[in-house]
Amino acid sequence: MTALDRTPTPRPAPRPWQDPALAVADRVEALLAELTLEEKIGQLGSRWLGNDMSQDEAGPEPAPGAEPLNVAPMQDVFAASGSVPFDEAIRHGLGHLTRVHGSAPVTPEQGAAEVVRLQRAVVEASRLGIPAIVHEECLTGFTSYGATVYPAAIAWAATFDPGLVERMAAAIGRDMRAVGVHQGLSPVLDVVRDYRWGRVEETMGEDPYLVATLGAAYVRGLESAGIIATLKHFAGYSASRAARNHGPVPMGRRELMDMILPPFETAIALGGARSVMNSYADVDGVPAGADPWLLTEVLRADWGFTGTVVSDYWAVPFLATMHRVAADPAEAGALALEAGIDVELPDTLGFGQCLAERVRAGRLPEALIDRAARRLLTQKAQLGLLDAGWTPEGSVAGAASADLDSPANRALARELAERSIILLDAGTALPLRTDADRDADGGPGPDGTVSGAGAGRTAPRRMAVVGPAAHDARTFMGCYAFPNHVLPRHPDLGLGVEAPTVLDALAAELPDTELRYEKGCDVRGEDRSGFAAAVAAAREADVCVAVVGDLAGLFGQGTSGEGCDAEDLRLPGVQADLLAELAATGTPLVVVVVSGRPYALGAVHAYAAGLVQAFMPGEEGGAAIAGVLSGRVQPVGRLPVQIPRGPGGQPGTYLQPPLGADSHGISNLDPTPLFPFGYGASYTSFELSGLRLSDEEVPTDGEFTASVTVRNTGRRAGEEVVQLYLRDVLAQVTRPVRQLAGYARVRLEPGESAEVRFRVHADRTAFTGRDLRRVVEPGDVEVLAGTSAADLPCRGVLRLTGPSRHVGHDRRLVTPADVRGRGGADAVRS
Repeated sequence: MTALDRTPTPRPAPRPWQDPALAVADRVEALLAELTLEEKIGQLGSRWLGNDMSQDEAGPEPAPGAEPLNVAPMQDVFAASGSVPFDEAIRHGLGHLTRVHGSAPVTPEQGAAEVVRLQRAVVEASRLGIPAIVHEECLTGFTSYGATVYPAAIAWAATFDPGLVERMAAAIGRDMRAVGVHQGLSPVLDVVRDYRWGRVEETMGEDPYLVATLGAAYVRGLESAGIIATLKHFAGYSASRAARNHGPVPMGRRELMDMILPPFETAIALGGARSVMNSYADVDGVPAGADPWLLTEVLRADWGFTGTVVSDYWAVPFLATMHRVAADPAEAGALALEAGIDVELPDTLGFGQCLAERVRAGRLPEALIDRAARRLLTQKAQLGLLDAGWTPEGSVAGAASADLDSPANRALARELAERSIILLDAGTALPLRTDADRDADGGPGPDGTVSGAGAGRTAPRRMAVVGPAAHDARTFMGCYAFPNHVLPRHPDLGLGVEAPTVLDALAAELPDTELRYEKGCDVRGEDRSGFAAAVAAAREADVCVAVVGDLAGLFGQGTSGEGCDAEDLRLPGVQADLLAELAATGTPLVVVVVSGRPYALGAVHAYAAGLVQAFMPGEEGGAAIAGVLSGRVQPVGRLPVQIPRGPGGQPGTYLQPPLGADSHGISNLDPTPLFPFGYGASYTSFELSGLRLSDEEVPTDGEFTASVTVRNTGRRAGEEVVQLYLRDVLAQVTRPVRQLAGYARVRLEPGESAEVRFRVHADRTAFTGRDLRRVVEPGDVEVLAGTSAADLPCRGVLRLTGPSRHVGHDRRLVTPADVRGRGGADAVRS
């Protein structure tokens, strides 16, 4: 008998939960019925091997004395979580594996091999062979060694381009999926309320509508690659008192509902997010991690969210150790579970087997364990982890060929960087060169020159390049970028990616210009010993380019990032003093601020011959900045935050009620910013005119169209972001003086014009009333169109008629826009 004659041994039929032909809900219920109480609890926990520096950790050893990753000064919590052996942690199963790729500098192949090893151990330890979900950070790209470092989220916001953000997120998701990752801890949907907060760099700005539309786009991109997107930090984290990390949030429920929650709601409704992470903060005394109103009533009952709520790292034990609303981690776990947290990250403390003791003692309903396990197992089924044919090796099938910093990735990173850079003022020195006119938008103007102060200028013969951000690519990267997040523990490994500095890029951009570089000073610290050389270089040059700003870090190890909050909005260290001395030389001074937050630039603007803002533009930031300075790249970025005039007394957001705006002498403090939200200059010029409203009156459940014409009045192709704002003239509670309701990016050739049409539903005027219900009220609404929150030349008034109308989660969340005319083909619609 030959092998072909033998009857094959039949494979055992898959168990019901392993059969992908069955409905996910039926599979999950069948599996849940088979699990013991201890096994169900095991699904609610996680393990982070890479953070305890154990012998199980893959990759090079960290430098002596290196701190654990992403750990605030909570050594007691770290010691407790790190002391549990892996074999013990997985004895009854495991919900998540934490940051297998992102904890040490490992190659994709090494990381994938570690995923396989750990998954095999989890499956073999589990009586029913249930794998774990692998999650990673992805705030500026996949936080892994050698992966593309995209611009920080505050830079995405400066693009006002949801489609571009969605493409970036899809690319990030594809890279993560190829190496066995299932869930990404992004995007951050916190709305900026105070620029001093260290994590401003991780946000998408200060306007809820901008954050909502860009956040939903990021979610769509990540989810399109099969990665579970995790919205964070739910909710209120960014509004802490005095902008201190982990600080209490003195915010009323109305402000929370109108300013903080809408981006999360939109990302769930229109983005399809499948996970939410709780905030560390307590709002009006109630920690988010123990708030059933927030995590269950609003998120699930009102919004219909069906995914998982995961805890921020150690947020469960923090209920005991920091908030002091629980006696110990066990009680903290019960509080969090009751509130609606389903999975504890990054290690299991409160959600350990102590929960089983509470259930058996009658102090915790087993139904709460089932509720959380059901949600987690549903996602495992959706990811294919419960399928009969799943293997650890198959989950990382793409790792061998994965190029985490591919040419396509870098091109996308360059596009994002270029489109995020904001020209605040061309002054007398920008662009540096106009002789080549290599316009990134297609070529020179009709007469071979560009418009603006620099028209007809050739490149300077001698240039001084000065400042701590001029020749350090780390300043381009956020605190969750791998080079700043992990590699400080491995200083011999460099950045892991190619990242030309501004100095490098200017040398390539202006090959005939003689460059002299002087650092001048560090980003922080009081050392002025480099001032003299920097001043000498500036004095001998035709123009001086000074690049100043931030260096991101963690918990005080940087000037921006998690736990790196600012006392005020002065440039860090002695950088402002360096700029003043450079300006005193009389050499034209171009200032480029590379930062994670806006800094007060009133004094700088007074003497700068050109002023540029670059919000942490990523690994391709150097070339993007150089291109904008030279004039090769047409600047198209817009401010997602304001630029303050002075370092103190700032309001933190343009979204102020009447008493928060300029009080016309009632207070001696003027909150007017130096540059407003939505602002961005260009090497061409635009004009808006002819606002037309389709109706003078519409019912409170109706819709109207607002149309405006935009024209390129300059001599170079460019892009304008047409912005629509609404103002409630009279309301039952105080309302913002103006609030963004829609936007559209329009590209126009010189002399061309286009009509932008916004379709505005009355729902877009809804707000939280005195009874804490969202209402659309009858009355007058002022409609304003322009190019920033302060430049709104087009105005009209519409009347909403009929009864007040309460609205819920099914209301219209966005304002569609379309562009008609010559520029319509390249419009970006909000």
